[in-house]
Amino acid sequence: MPKVLVSDSIDQAGIKILSQVATVDVKTNLTPAELQELIPEYDAIMIRSGTKLTQAIIEAGKKLKIIGRAGVGVDNVDVATATRMGIVVVNSPEGNTIAAAEHTLAMMLSLARFTPAANASIRSGVWDRKSFTGVEVYKKVLGVVGLGKIGSHVATVARAMGMKILAFDPFLSPERAEQLGVGLVELDILLREADFITLHVPKSKDTQHLINRDRLALMKPGVRIINCARGGIIDEAALAEALLSGKVAGAALDVFEQEPLEAGSPLRSVGANLVMTPHLGASTEEAQANVAIDVAEQIRDVLLGIPARAAVNIPGLRPEVWQKLKPYLHLAEMLGNLVGQLAGGRVDSLDVRLQGEIATSDSQPIVVAALKGLLSPALRERVNFVNASIEAKERGIRVTETRDATIEDYTGSLQLTAKGGQGQQSVMGALLGKTELRITSINGFPINVAPANYMLLTLHRDMPGIIGRIGSLLGSFNVNIASMQVGRRMVRGDAVMVLNIDDPLPAGLLDEIVHVQGVTDAYVVNL
Repeated sequence: MPKVLVSDSIDQAGIKILSQVATVDVKTNLTPAELQELIPEYDAIMIRSGTKLTQAIIEAGKKLKIIGRAGVGVDNVDVATATRMGIVVVNSPEGNTIAAAEHTLAMMLSLARFTPAANASIRSGVWDRKSFTGVEVYKKVLGVVGLGKIGSHVATVARAMGMKILAFDPFLSPERAEQLGVGLVELDILLREADFITLHVPKSKDTQHLINRDRLALMKPGVRIINCARGGIIDEAALAEALLSGKVAGAALDVFEQEPLEAGSPLRSVGANLVMTPHLGASTEEAQANVAIDVAEQIRDVLLGIPARAAVNIPGLRPEVWQKLKPYLHLAEMLGNLVGQLAGGRVDSLDVRLQGEIATSDSQPIVVAALKGLLSPALRERVNFVNASIEAKERGIRVTETRDATIEDYTGSLQLTAKGGQGQQSVMGALLGKTELRITSINGFPINVAPANYMLLTLHRDMPGIIGRIGSLLGSFNVNIASMQVGRRMVRGDAVMVLNIDDPLPAGLLDEIVHVQGVTDAYVVNL
């Protein structure tokens, strides 16, 4: 029988499922050296957050077919190494959805009625009713930032409680918002109008301190804020100031920038209007059982030769197919990321056009890779090759596919066209040689650019001096240009310029570039 190692404590329901098809060894609290020594014996390993699977440990697992993480994130798994070795990595992206949503609602109600402080008061022997006069949530405006699975469930329950729901999610279509019965608005509008604000976004460079002093200043006096998503989304020092001043009437936090909460945290100086719990969002008996069962079933299926349903890397592809499509999957993901950023995030439809040799290939992995790239800026680690199509469908993104076996310049190329709130954006790419990615067209303008971490794109009139003025602006801000490409369709007509730059664009510089005479638009892209 296959052997499965369980290196963290999991619910016995998961062990029972694994025992149906394998010999299961539960060995917790292993040191990295002990784990690296043991792993060659096993066909699968099941972990939670306590075990870190590094490159060295995974490479030692010569028999490993699958790694199962009983939870949402896979930060403690070197997914790239596992993929390279042909090891499927699975998690449980929906196992704690209800638990996290219910904890958010519990925190909101506790905050509204001073429940923790009142409980502490009466236990200390004080009968004080006047100090704990709360507010009703009925007919209040709830602002939901991020309307994924958890945010959607919170919104649905809050609506049933009589709340009006405003939502900000740049990847959600108006049709999906209408189905959920929420008003889709820009973030600043939500912050100004909401009585309660709950956060449901992943942690990324774009959401780091999303709620800061400037955004707290936009909020109405007496607002209440709930964060059961990720620590670091809120500037905790700024929140503490707003709570102490009374600008924010209350806050409820389950997650923090540093966990456990540091002794010197400014949050510790705040009184009864701050409710805190130690990262309990997924801590229910049902959620722990759900993630254990979910991941154990996937491990069982893979050991039986059945594809996993929630793989973080690419599942179900035969090695020979994977090797053939791998460069085009990278191309599709890069182009999806690019067109999504040009479209400003909100996309209603995506057309995937396969040209040349890939027009006769299995297109599904390429389409999924394009969707993964499209959604990655917003969803980060939550989107993968298995759930990208589901996430797109839930956001109301319509996907079409066209094929054209004839092509003139490249063996195979890929064109993505996205339509959304900011109009239509189209990008095309191809392979140079067998593996080097190239962007070959942006909105019909021919170019030949290698993707880079930091890119500046401008749409402008083809006129003398404009390139020099933009270059001088970048130089004045000490931004170094690595490469430059200009594409145009006719002399003195419209043109596009793509600059690969060595560092992120400084704050305020993009606005100055947009105001250069002849420039019609400009975009910062990170690939």
